[in-house]
Amino acid sequence: MAGVALGVNSISSNKYLDEIRSSVHEPLLEEPNGRLRNVLVVDSNGNVLDSLSKDYVPKKNADQSPSSYKKISDVPLPPLRSAVELPDESQQLPAWLAASRAQSGEPGAFYFPVGTQQGRLYVVVVLGSAKTMNDILERQASRSALYTLLLLLATTLVTGLFVWRFTRPIKDLSVAARRVATGDFDVRVPTDRRDEMGALSAAFNDMIARVGRLRELEAQLYQVEKAAVVGRLAAAIAHEIRNPLNYINLTLDHLRSSFAPEDPRKRETFERLADQLKSEVQRINRHITDFLKYSRPSTLDLEPLDVRVQAEDALRVITGQAMESGIETTLEEEGKVALVIADKDALRSVFTNLLINSLEAIDGGRGGTVGIKLSAEATNRVRVEITDTGKGIAAEDIAKIFEPYYSTKETGTGLGLAIVKKAIDDHGGSISVSSKQGSGTTFTIILPTEQEGGGEKAEG
Repeated sequence: MAGVALGVNSISSNKYLDEIRSSVHEPLLEEPNGRLRNVLVVDSNGNVLDSLSKDYVPKKNADQSPSSYKKISDVPLPPLRSAVELPDESQQLPAWLAASRAQSGEPGAFYFPVGTQQGRLYVVVVLGSAKTMNDILERQASRSALYTLLLLLATTLVTGLFVWRFTRPIKDLSVAARRVATGDFDVRVPTDRRDEMGALSAAFNDMIARVGRLRELEAQLYQVEKAAVVGRLAAAIAHEIRNPLNYINLTLDHLRSSFAPEDPRKRETFERLADQLKSEVQRINRHITDFLKYSRPSTLDLEPLDVRVQAEDALRVITGQAMESGIETTLEEEGKVALVIADKDALRSVFTNLLINSLEAIDGGRGGTVGIKLSAEATNRVRVEITDTGKGIAAEDIAKIFEPYYSTKETGTGLGLAIVKKAIDDHGGSISVSSKQGSGTTFTIILPTEQEGGGEKAEG
């Protein structure tokens, strides 16, 4: 069979038999072995296409193409028989292939048919005598080595399968643990096994879920602590600053009414400075109010409200400023929108705050659009979309705009949108934002309808 393999390699290669034998380093094919006498490749017409013996190798032209072939009938062969047990092929064998019987262990030749695209070829292996004890022992040793190799290979495959089965879940746990270390508490490992590894995976998932909930509670506690600090700060500011501010405001009114200069030019300057001072006082007072709104628990007077009426009231607040800036305001309602359960003042404040932000996002003088769109949401809720065609919000800022004290404005306190979100959360609703720089921004508010109302008053 080693000789047959050598002949088949010659058919599928552009090398000759003697070149292939020198490269495979197979002991059974080496010349000192003495058992393998010759290997020939013969076509159906009896032409010898290749041979280990150079006496039967085809002669070549100058371009290395065969010029003439030796006939197999010219090659002295011992008794010839098939190399493998095949069905009776006596009707299909070429005329030159006359099979005969040989005694076991005596010199013999064996043919092996090979189907190719050029037709059927035959590998003929010529062997010497195999009656010596050394040859028998060598064959037995080779057979034992082959069996050992097959057993070792099967053992390796089975061992590899078991190792893979037990190391794969360990690898999954290792990868999941690294992701948890980076702060990803949504990772889970497969729990489809019913052995100890499956139980370990389930316990790992449960532990990560608990750790995730603890992190959420820690974040909520941090927000509560921050709100408490802000509350104390707001109370101190309100006590220490508002009284002097009121006195300053009243004094400015008194100065304007009693001490205004008679000269028109000086009076104009006096009025302008007084107005600026009163504007700054109002701005400081407004910041204090924002602190108080965010830090104090809200008391909501919940009642069924027509959200369109509240939206119209909020639009009226900005209509004058919008017309001066050439900005169009719109209100659109899709279908019949149910009443919402909300606090009138809080809801109007939310709409007004977002609309003012929309106006400020549009560059003055170039025009634009600010609009409100109302529609019914699934599960008895109402969707309110406030859209502008302003400069938009940077992608890195979107995740932070609802955080307290975060602002992209030079004069902002960072509490406007935080107060809006707090008011919506107190109503049991939700608010989200989508924006693209240069294309505008849309704030989407989801509010519960009358069918979901659960009382007249609520404290948050």
